[in-house]
Amino acid sequence: MLLYIHVPFCRGKCRYCAFVSRPFDMAAVEAYATTLAAEMQFWGRKLEHPKVETVYFGGGTPSLLPPWALSRLMPELRRQFDLDPAAEWTFEANPDSALDGHYLASLLKHGVNRLSLGVQSLSDDDLRFLGRPHDAGQAVAAYALARQVGFANISLDFIWGLPGQREGQWLEQLKVAVRMRPEHLSCYGLTVEEGTPLADAVAAGGVALPGEGEQGRMYVHGAEYLEEQGYLQYEISNFARMGFVSRHNSGYWEGRDYLGLGPAAVSTLSGLRFENPREQAAWTALVRSGKCGSGGEALTDAQKAREMVMLALRTAKGLPLRAYRQATGRDFIKDNEALVTALRQNGLIRLSAGHLRLTKNGFLVSNVILERLSY
Repeated sequence: MLLYIHVPFCRGKCRYCAFVSRPFDMAAVEAYATTLAAEMQFWGRKLEHPKVETVYFGGGTPSLLPPWALSRLMPELRRQFDLDPAAEWTFEANPDSALDGHYLASLLKHGVNRLSLGVQSLSDDDLRFLGRPHDAGQAVAAYALARQVGFANISLDFIWGLPGQREGQWLEQLKVAVRMRPEHLSCYGLTVEEGTPLADAVAAGGVALPGEGEQGRMYVHGAEYLEEQGYLQYEISNFARMGFVSRHNSGYWEGRDYLGLGPAAVSTLSGLRFENPREQAAWTALVRSGKCGSGGEALTDAQKAREMVMLALRTAKGLPLRAYRQATGRDFIKDNEALVTALRQNGLIRLSAGHLRLTKNGFLVSNVILERLSY
């Protein structure tokens, strides 16, 4: 089983962010830690201390959790869940809140063995536009400090397709990132999410994103460059050196069971999906009621088939056609014969070793492809 823990606190809301987060407040953190410990205890009892293969603290900004909260929560996690000795344990951090060597060293002592730094850009102008709380110098310093205290598995997050950005600028960013030698890189195209300040600015005509052609070149040529430098593309937005693929995220794409704790966290266990309330007060009330996981949705066979296709086609491995037939009783290629032929002719998919895979150009238009496929 995979375990995800959502930490909703941030110093400020970035212009592009649509994730569930709230301003950092010590009283709210105190209440959060108390409720999260209780939620861990609930699921530890209900699932009889299940074996956990990966742990992921995401947010929000997990690195805003003060040391006393870590000292309370990390041992509770170990008491309630049977952590595999080789568990991958990821902790997200913003560079501005990862500049304390003692704090980073404490994460290692608690068992965290993978650090995910939200760099997003190494351009101060871009960081200011995005509303990030750090500058490029802090990002580089946080990375160096994490190395110094002993982190041997570090992932860096970047965003491409920013207003005014050109392919050459993006490739220069990647060259600097590669020289830092992280084990993993996540490179996301800027998405305009409804209800964000960025969406308002784009709608008002004050912000113009690069054209489709420019964005396409950024994506394809950026991915090619990273692979030339030894970073295997294993998912639409993710690249890793050999042996450093994110096991937690890969578990999602493989359809593994996962338990989510914290406000807005989603879980899928034995074909049942449920989501915690988004607001902290409502989440706290749910945990206190002892009704966590109630009111979930039982996934239908059609939903499971659709998710199997959508998740598998995000990955470089692609969709295993035999597994699809075993799960659904249908032949995916025959069901989509005309579309598959057209996609192959246009270099958007390839068929090999019993898998249907999207090419890099196919990844670029994956949403359109998925909308047209029959599951």
